[in-house]
Amino acid sequence: MPSRRADLDHVGAYNFKVDINGVTAGYFKGVDGINAELEVIEFQDGDDLTLRKRPGRAKFGDVTLKKGYIVTADLQEWWNQAKAGQYVRRDISITLNDNAGGELRRWNLYDCWPKSWKINALDGKGNDVVTEEITFVVENLEIA
Repeated sequence: MPSRRADLDHVGAYNFKVDINGVTAGYFKGVDGINAELEVIEFQDGDDLTLRKRPGRAKFGDVTLKKGYIVTADLQEWWNQAKAGQYVRRDISITLNDNAGGELRRWNLYDCWPKSWKINALDGKGNDVVTEEITFVVENLEIA
């Protein structure tokens, strides 16, 4: 009897790829904050005693990408442009892959721009590598 265990196994969170339109930034070690929600509109008609609800506008959370710090200009330039008031919007795709490298799920984030940037603490006694985090505002999200 064949086993379906592989079909039922959970997907590992480690096998992903990040593509940013027009940016070369190396490899990312973490992605956090992919989320969406609908606002709830509440209303009541006349003497109706029941509070009615319907879906409103969609809202998308900010997404934070984490990576080892390498000296590349693309992400830093994008941040500097946003800081100077030049909001260059780019699309970001995050792909979750299976162990064979096939695409399982893709999240397409549209019209993103950098909102914040930071590096981890520098420590002269430690042996950690420098990592950076950049958080993006997301205007629209598509799950493919």
